[in-house]
Amino acid sequence: MTAILSSDPMLPLPFRIERVKRELSDTFTLELRPEAGGRFAFAPGQFNMLYVFGVGEVPISISGDPADDSVLVHTIRSVGTVTRAMGELEAGNAIGVRGPYGTGWPVESAFGDDLVIIAGGVGLAPLRPAIYQALAQREKFGKVLILYGARTPEDILFKKELEKWRGRFDVDVLVTVDRATGRWGGTVGVVTNLINRGGFDHMHTTALVCGPEVMMRYAVQALEKRGVATDKIHLSVERNMKCGVGTCGHCQWGPHVTCRDGPVFRYRDVAALVPIWEL
Repeated sequence: MTAILSSDPMLPLPFRIERVKRELSDTFTLELRPEAGGRFAFAPGQFNMLYVFGVGEVPISISGDPADDSVLVHTIRSVGTVTRAMGELEAGNAIGVRGPYGTGWPVESAFGDDLVIIAGGVGLAPLRPAIYQALAQREKFGKVLILYGARTPEDILFKKELEKWRGRFDVDVLVTVDRATGRWGGTVGVVTNLINRGGFDHMHTTALVCGPEVMMRYAVQALEKRGVATDKIHLSVERNMKCGVGTCGHCQWGPHVTCRDGPVFRYRDVAALVPIWEL
């Protein structure tokens, strides 16, 4: 199998949709395979530009297992024209792919540390590849904690996988919802409350955080209060990315270009920017 490579970084390559999986009422997963064959290697945390022919393209983080380079997986929330068009695609349809782009989660540099993974809503999707990688190398970490928050029980993403991970004896999984509905008997409250409950060694902890910006700000504050060093906290910030290769300037964030310097940033490097709304 040969690696997929385009000589033109702005030219989408055709992929075929192998499977469409409905995750939530507004969220779905596409499993893609390249029409020309080959493999698709990526680092957890990287993203692709996905192109719907005749509609447009958007940046979407990869949500599959980095150990399986035969299939490309993206979990997508319908929030705009392009993603709504993606939600209408079916198995067998074609879609354009550029990438992978951007920086990845520092999973390997966290070897020896406790690993705290904090996700809010659909932010669990960009973190899922890092979870796969960490669990495949479980013996190289101290404690592994997965802290996840959703708006309601109906909005919990990847429920079966969360249950599977929770069933492991070597992983702590805590889930909370902002508002309990139905027969929910679990924790109610914001995900940042779970940081105070989770048992980890703040002196030797690496934290990976992804979710709504307000959630990430409060998560960082909670981690800092627990004593986690700012150079050990990492955020995924997918802000207004357009070209994917750092040339259009559409996703400039202070001195950074998100698609090139991110989407994963070390918090210490962006600490002055995170509190500024809509920068």
